[in-house]
Amino acid sequence: MTRIPHMLPAAIAASLSLSACATAQEGQAPSLAKRPVEGRFDVAPPAVVVAPPGPLPTDLAGRLARWESDAVEAQRAFAAERGVTAPLVSAAAGSGVSSEAWVVAQQAISRLIAARAPLTGALAEIDRLYIDRSVEGAIDGLPDIYALRERLADMASAQNAVIEALEAQLPEQ
Repeated sequence: MTRIPHMLPAAIAASLSLSACATAQEGQAPSLAKRPVEGRFDVAPPAVVVAPPGPLPTDLAGRLARWESDAVEAQRAFAAERGVTAPLVSAAAGSGVSSEAWVVAQQAISRLIAARAPLTGALAEIDRLYIDRSVEGAIDGLPDIYALRERLADMASAQNAVIEALEAQLPEQ
Protein backbone atom coordinates (compact mmCIF):
# COMPACT_ATOMS: atom_id res chain seq x y z
CA MET A 1 0.00 0.00 0.00
CA THR A 2 2.81 2.38 0.61
CA ARG A 3 3.90 2.12 -2.96
CA ILE A 4 0.73 3.61 -4.40
CA PRO A 5 1.20 7.07 -2.91
CA HIS A 6 4.76 7.23 -4.29
CA MET A 7 3.70 6.19 -7.78
CA LEU A 8 0.62 8.41 -7.91
CA PRO A 9 2.45 11.75 -8.11
CA ALA A 10 4.75 10.41 -10.87
CA ALA A 11 1.79 9.16 -12.94
CA ILE A 12 -0.04 12.48 -12.55
CA ALA A 13 3.05 14.43 -13.55
CA ALA A 14 3.57 12.28 -16.65
CA SER A 15 -0.03 12.60 -17.79
CA LEU A 16 0.03 16.37 -17.33
CA SER A 17 3.19 16.72 -19.37
CA LEU A 18 1.75 14.63 -22.21
CA SER A 19 -1.47 16.59 -22.29
CA ALA A 20 0.53 19.80 -22.37
CA CYS A 21 2.37 18.59 -25.48
CA ALA A 22 -0.89 17.70 -27.18
CA THR A 23 -2.46 21.10 -26.51
CA ALA A 24 0.67 22.92 -27.60
CA GLN A 25 0.74 21.12 -30.98
CA GLU A 26 -2.98 21.42 -31.71
CA GLY A 27 -2.70 24.98 -32.90
CA GLN A 28 0.42 24.31 -34.96
CA ALA A 29 -0.56 21.02 -36.67
CA PRO A 30 0.66 20.76 -40.25
CA SER A 31 -1.87 21.01 -43.02
CA LEU A 32 -2.85 17.84 -44.82
CA ALA A 33 -3.58 19.74 -48.01
CA LYS A 34 -1.69 18.75 -51.15
CA ARG A 35 1.57 20.64 -51.52
CA PRO A 36 2.71 21.95 -54.92
CA VAL A 37 5.66 19.57 -55.06
CA GLU A 38 3.34 16.58 -54.65
CA GLY A 39 1.69 17.13 -58.03
CA ARG A 40 4.90 17.06 -60.05
CA PHE A 41 4.64 13.36 -60.77
CA ASP A 42 0.92 13.26 -61.58
CA VAL A 43 1.82 13.01 -65.26
CA ALA A 44 1.11 9.90 -67.30
CA PRO A 45 4.28 8.24 -68.55
CA PRO A 46 4.86 8.56 -72.27
CA ALA A 47 3.55 5.66 -74.32
CA VAL A 48 6.19 3.28 -75.58
CA VAL A 49 5.43 2.15 -79.07
CA VAL A 50 6.76 -1.29 -79.87
CA ALA A 51 6.41 -2.48 -83.40
CA PRO A 52 5.03 -6.00 -83.71
CA PRO A 53 7.35 -8.65 -85.10
CA GLY A 54 7.41 -8.86 -88.85
CA PRO A 55 7.40 -11.99 -90.95
CA LEU A 56 10.15 -14.56 -90.79
CA PRO A 57 13.15 -13.51 -92.88
CA THR A 58 13.60 -15.71 -95.94
CA ASP A 59 17.07 -16.87 -94.92
CA LEU A 60 15.63 -18.31 -91.72
CA ALA A 61 12.57 -19.95 -93.26
CA GLY A 62 14.73 -22.59 -94.93
CA ARG A 63 16.60 -23.36 -91.71
CA LEU A 64 13.36 -23.73 -89.76
CA ALA A 65 11.91 -26.02 -92.43
CA ARG A 66 15.06 -28.17 -92.33
CA TRP A 67 14.98 -28.40 -88.53
CA GLU A 68 11.32 -29.33 -88.59
CA SER A 69 11.90 -32.07 -91.17
CA ASP A 70 14.87 -33.34 -89.12
CA ALA A 71 12.63 -33.51 -86.06
CA VAL A 72 9.86 -35.35 -87.92
CA GLU A 73 12.35 -37.85 -89.30
CA ALA A 74 13.86 -38.33 -85.83
CA GLN A 75 10.37 -38.93 -84.46
CA ARG A 76 9.80 -41.67 -87.08
CA ALA A 77 13.16 -43.28 -86.32
CA PHE A 78 12.45 -43.10 -82.60
CA ALA A 79 9.05 -44.76 -83.03
CA ALA A 80 10.57 -47.56 -85.11
CA GLU A 81 13.40 -48.12 -82.64
CA ARG A 82 10.92 -48.05 -79.76
CA GLY A 83 9.09 -50.97 -81.35
CA VAL A 84 12.32 -52.96 -81.21
CA THR A 85 13.44 -51.76 -77.77
CA ALA A 86 10.24 -52.29 -75.77
CA PRO A 87 10.14 -56.11 -76.09
CA LEU A 88 13.86 -56.37 -75.29
CA VAL A 89 13.40 -54.29 -72.14
CA SER A 90 10.36 -56.34 -71.12
CA ALA A 91 12.37 -59.54 -71.56
CA ALA A 92 15.18 -58.15 -69.38
CA ALA A 93 12.91 -56.79 -66.65
CA GLY A 94 13.32 -59.81 -64.38
CA SER A 95 16.95 -60.52 -65.17
CA GLY A 96 19.92 -59.49 -63.09
CA VAL A 97 22.22 -56.58 -63.68
CA SER A 98 24.92 -57.39 -66.25
CA SER A 99 23.06 -60.44 -67.51
CA GLU A 100 22.96 -60.90 -71.27
CA ALA A 101 19.29 -59.84 -71.48
CA TRP A 102 20.02 -56.74 -69.40
CA VAL A 103 23.00 -55.77 -71.62
CA VAL A 104 20.93 -56.29 -74.79
CA ALA A 105 18.16 -54.09 -73.35
CA GLN A 106 20.66 -51.37 -72.38
CA GLN A 107 22.10 -51.42 -75.89
CA ALA A 108 18.60 -51.12 -77.34
CA ILE A 109 17.90 -48.11 -75.11
CA SER A 110 21.18 -46.57 -76.29
CA ARG A 111 20.09 -47.00 -79.92
CA LEU A 112 16.73 -45.44 -79.02
CA ILE A 113 18.51 -42.43 -77.53
CA ALA A 114 20.76 -42.17 -80.60
CA ALA A 115 17.71 -42.21 -82.89
CA ARG A 116 16.53 -38.97 -81.38
CA ALA A 117 19.80 -37.11 -81.97
CA PRO A 118 18.51 -35.13 -84.99
CA LEU A 119 15.63 -33.85 -82.86
CA THR A 120 17.80 -32.78 -79.95
CA GLY A 121 20.28 -31.22 -82.39
CA ALA A 122 17.52 -29.23 -84.09
CA LEU A 123 16.19 -28.15 -80.70
CA ALA A 124 19.64 -26.93 -79.67
CA GLU A 125 20.04 -24.99 -82.93
CA ILE A 126 16.65 -23.33 -82.65
CA ASP A 127 17.38 -22.40 -79.02
CA ARG A 128 20.62 -20.77 -80.13
CA LEU A 129 18.86 -18.93 -82.94
CA TYR A 130 16.10 -17.69 -80.63
CA ILE A 131 18.58 -16.40 -78.06
CA ASP A 132 20.83 -14.78 -80.66
CA ARG A 133 17.95 -12.97 -82.34
CA SER A 134 16.53 -11.88 -78.97
CA VAL A 135 19.88 -10.44 -77.88
CA GLU A 136 20.32 -8.65 -81.21
CA GLY A 137 16.83 -7.21 -80.94
CA ALA A 138 15.86 -8.83 -84.24
CA ILE A 139 12.27 -9.68 -83.44
CA ASP A 140 11.11 -10.46 -86.97
CA GLY A 141 10.03 -14.08 -87.12
CA LEU A 142 10.35 -14.71 -83.38
CA PRO A 143 6.76 -16.01 -83.10
CA ASP A 144 7.47 -18.59 -85.83
CA ILE A 145 10.77 -19.56 -84.23
CA TYR A 146 9.17 -19.86 -80.80
CA ALA A 147 6.26 -21.94 -82.14
CA LEU A 148 8.64 -24.43 -83.77
CA ARG A 149 10.75 -24.51 -80.63
CA GLU A 150 7.69 -25.42 -78.57
CA ARG A 151 6.72 -28.24 -80.97
CA LEU A 152 10.24 -29.66 -80.86
CA ALA A 153 10.40 -29.35 -77.07
CA ASP A 154 7.10 -31.23 -76.76
CA MET A 155 8.45 -34.01 -79.00
CA ALA A 156 11.65 -34.23 -76.95
CA SER A 157 9.69 -34.28 -73.70
CA ALA A 158 7.49 -37.13 -74.91
CA GLN A 159 10.57 -39.08 -75.99
CA ASN A 160 12.22 -38.46 -72.61
CA ALA A 161 9.15 -39.92 -70.90
CA VAL A 162 9.35 -43.07 -73.05
CA ILE A 163 13.05 -43.52 -72.32
CA GLU A 164 12.55 -43.01 -68.59
CA ALA A 165 9.69 -45.53 -68.54
CA LEU A 166 11.81 -48.13 -70.31
CA GLU A 167 14.80 -47.53 -68.05
CA ALA A 168 12.57 -47.85 -64.99
CA GLN A 169 11.70 -51.43 -66.00
CA LEU A 170 15.33 -52.55 -65.78
CA PRO A 171 17.16 -53.27 -62.54
CA GLU A 172 19.64 -50.55 -61.63
CA GLN A 173 23.34 -51.08 -61.69
